[in-house]
Amino acid sequence: MPQGHAFMPEGHALHRIADDHTKWFAGETLDIESPQGRFAKEAAILSGSRLVAAEAFGKHLFYHWSVARKQALTTMHVHLGLYGKFHTKRVPLAEPKGAVRVRVVGSNRGFDLNGPNCCELINKPKFNAICARLGPDPLRRDADPLVAWNRIHRSRAAIGTLLLNQSVIAGIGNIFRAEILFQLGIHPDRLGKEMSQEDFERLWSLTVKLMTIGKQHNRIITAKSEETGKERSRLRDNERLLIYKKPYCSRCAAEVTFWDQGARTIYACERCQT
Repeated sequence: MPQGHAFMPEGHALHRIADDHTKWFAGETLDIESPQGRFAKEAAILSGSRLVAAEAFGKHLFYHWSVARKQALTTMHVHLGLYGKFHTKRVPLAEPKGAVRVRVVGSNRGFDLNGPNCCELINKPKFNAICARLGPDPLRRDADPLVAWNRIHRSRAAIGTLLLNQSVIAGIGNIFRAEILFQLGIHPDRLGKEMSQEDFERLWSLTVKLMTIGKQHNRIITAKSEETGKERSRLRDNERLLIYKKPYCSRCAAEVTFWDQGARTIYACERCQT
């Protein structure tokens, strides 16, 4: 099996963060700092402003602020990348640890953001441009699955590669793609143009279901309770998944194969997936 490495949070985790931060901070006038200094100019603009809401789109986070002196909505765009992390704690916050790009402090809670791939202030046109280049997000109410279907069934790329392409479906990462294709019995090398519309509809429905479960439990869980004999919340880490990084297929016990696809390692069962 390949050695472990850093991984980018998948869409369910970003939606969970957006919902939590909206619940905890929206409507408050917040103090914003940049202990590291790389966001100092932007922090000075935002500090003392009111957070309207946080939202996720795929693997992107957007914090919408009402900045009184600008008389306009300003958005903080965050992409965590491989190493970005949020640390949320009750106030008063301890001294910053590591390279804290942004510190946000409210009346009861605050958070530090360390190591994001991107953290910037953007205007409405830039926000619209970022969203326009993303495919539909299965966890958003405005998602149009037909956009994804039109991109998939016209493509000569493998479905395993397409599922990592954020302009096709936003939010799916390496774990979800392996687990979704395994549950559907679809081989990762099947070409997009060979997918039937029924295949796609099953894929979209399962993606929505599994990502919703992931958001609810704050971790990816694809094993069913009837398969494990346990409630989802009681599953250990080695019980949550069915194929990803598994040595043997959880259904037929055949050896799991793995190879590079889309610059990431894909896992599949050659017997169960055709």
